[in-house]
Amino acid sequence: MNAEYKAFIEYLGRMAGDVIRPYFFNSSLTVELKGDASPVTIADRQAEQVIRAEINKRYPSHGIIAEEFGNENENAEFVWVIDPIDGTISFTTGCPLFGTLIGLLHNGKPVLGLIYQPVIDQMCIGDNTLTTVNNKPVRVREVENLSLATVLTTDVTNIEKYQNLANYEQLRRQVRITRTWGDCYGYLLVASGMADVMMDPVMNPWDLLPIIPVVRGAGAVISAWDGSDPLTANSSVAAAPKLHAEVIRILNGK
Repeated sequence: MNAEYKAFIEYLGRMAGDVIRPYFFNSSLTVELKGDASPVTIADRQAEQVIRAEINKRYPSHGIIAEEFGNENENAEFVWVIDPIDGTISFTTGCPLFGTLIGLLHNGKPVLGLIYQPVIDQMCIGDNTLTTVNNKPVRVREVENLSLATVLTTDVTNIEKYQNLANYEQLRRQVRITRTWGDCYGYLLVASGMADVMMDPVMNPWDLLPIIPVVRGAGAVISAWDGSDPLTANSSVAAAPKLHAEVIRILNGK
């Protein structure tokens, strides 16, 4: 992907991190609930505002799809996708398993993605071909079988709510480790070869679209829960190719 856009997306991530960092591990931070009962804070809103303002300044013809302040010009050739804090629940409870997500679509397809954890300063950028963490290339690992796999998800209760819990439990019994090291950080771990599978039973476009180029750039496969194209999905499963196929089979009772 164009070096100009890679430099810009990193710049946006660091700007957002500068906004977010002072609010982390702050017991006086006010947490509000949105209409869907999901949490939001001043950090979410301010981070998105600075990202949007910089995009509008640098690329006024580009569109935006974002969680907190909605969409603008979303049918443009280039569209930026923003989740200022993916993992707000973790963020508001002092857990560092959250991050800023920013993606770039070209003619509707994800071509660039960023996951940035501002507390420990991990900058992960992928373009479907190459993924780096702090400028060092990373690669998914392919374990020999499920019994060696580390499987991550964000919230098991959402699996019961949105997918087939019994099938997930069958998968859980076959793997080495299951943990809720979730939200965007789980995908960073898979892309980095530190974990093997990351899955979310429900996703929004701003949760999913930015991570697609990151996961693919590290050599992993990402799909919807049923194995279909993630581009229009509302769920996700990411893993190395052979493992991904086996996980999809079990999750769907095949």
